[in-house]
Amino acid sequence: MPKTTAKKCVLAYSGGLDTSVIVPWLKNEYGCEVICFCANLGQADELEGLEEKAIASGASKCYVEDLRSEFLTDYVFPTMQAGAIYERDYLLGTSFARPLIAKRLVEVAEMEGADAIAHGATGKGNDQVRFELTVMALNPRLQIIAPWREWNIRGRKDALDYAAEHNVPVKATEDRIYSQDRNLWHLSNEGGPLENPWTEPPHDMFEWTTAPEDAPDEAEYVELYFRNGIPERVNGVAMGPVKLVQDLNKLGCKHGIGRIDIVENRLVGMKSRGVYETPGGTILYKAHAGLEQLCLDKDTLHFKQQIGHRYAELVYNGQWFTTLREAMDAFVQLTEQKITGNVRLKLYKGNVTLVGRKSPHSLYREDYVTFDEDDVYDQADAEGFIRLFGLPLKVEAMLKIEGAGVSDYDSPDFNDFKRD
Repeated sequence: MPKTTAKKCVLAYSGGLDTSVIVPWLKNEYGCEVICFCANLGQADELEGLEEKAIASGASKCYVEDLRSEFLTDYVFPTMQAGAIYERDYLLGTSFARPLIAKRLVEVAEMEGADAIAHGATGKGNDQVRFELTVMALNPRLQIIAPWREWNIRGRKDALDYAAEHNVPVKATEDRIYSQDRNLWHLSNEGGPLENPWTEPPHDMFEWTTAPEDAPDEAEYVELYFRNGIPERVNGVAMGPVKLVQDLNKLGCKHGIGRIDIVENRLVGMKSRGVYETPGGTILYKAHAGLEQLCLDKDTLHFKQQIGHRYAELVYNGQWFTTLREAMDAFVQLTEQKITGNVRLKLYKGNVTLVGRKSPHSLYREDYVTFDEDDVYDQADAEGFIRLFGLPLKVEAMLKIEGAGVSDYDSPDFNDFKRD
């Protein structure tokens, strides 16, 4: 029996087996009215018949809302602008979807006068933290119910038995191997044969991308235009964020772009293996980074790369609605004011190669770096710079000789630095 009670609960609902059986479970265990909420983040055919299914499972109503544009504009693109990549590979497709879903859960709960929210995240994963930290940050008065931490259902067979007992309509079977998450940004797979990190992912597991060896034998070029760090055009055609990512997904899938296989460190302390497909996102990250190389000065770019690492940790850990993330966003958005221009990339058999970039804010000067004769840079000036830059090394070596009487070098010359 539950330690607390609830009168009305809003459930983060996907229509899958777990959330389908949560509906009657909440009614039976908490005696509460259940309202389902599903965010359309690009799950495509997974959303078909969702409202009817929720009602048939026992919910009083079901909200299905198209949040794809908000997802990209307010969560995906800011993360990309920060250059945030978790543990060098993961482009955070599930991570930044959860705070948006949880935010809307809170808003629906407030609108409906609910006193609780529920989610189907397991007690072993990261999503439970992402959902609950968002609720705590936005409305800590709401009770949080996490059935996987309470019920006696321990696996897929138990859930199927519970669904049959309570006449819950489900399409799932015991044969389903992978745990998947799909949205406009990525498709993830966990479980099944992937639980052995030595096992190569099965060929038929990849539902989006063409295998690189089966991709076209000729490269394809794509040109992207960014304004203030936001992608706006593909091959000269202006597009909204949803259409743009959809088109880049098609291109990336065609050429086998965006597959990663990572053993990642979960927040809860264990390692897990995930295989992700992020075709359009991989193209966007590559293009955006290339434009930043052209337009940001050295110190800003290097510090921004440090910010990206920390930003990725915050997003992965569910700390979206925090002062630190907002403060880092302020820094990132200032750096993005000059990230305007075009980037050209070549797509070929799983690879994205940056082959051209230009910007009105470019800091690259051909007349500075040319090997031909120029009037801008006097190469003789480099001698004095090297003397000063190497001074700490010279002083340390001199102190070693004067103190210990030995040096790391056989015959150092301390009189002068001479050019070859």
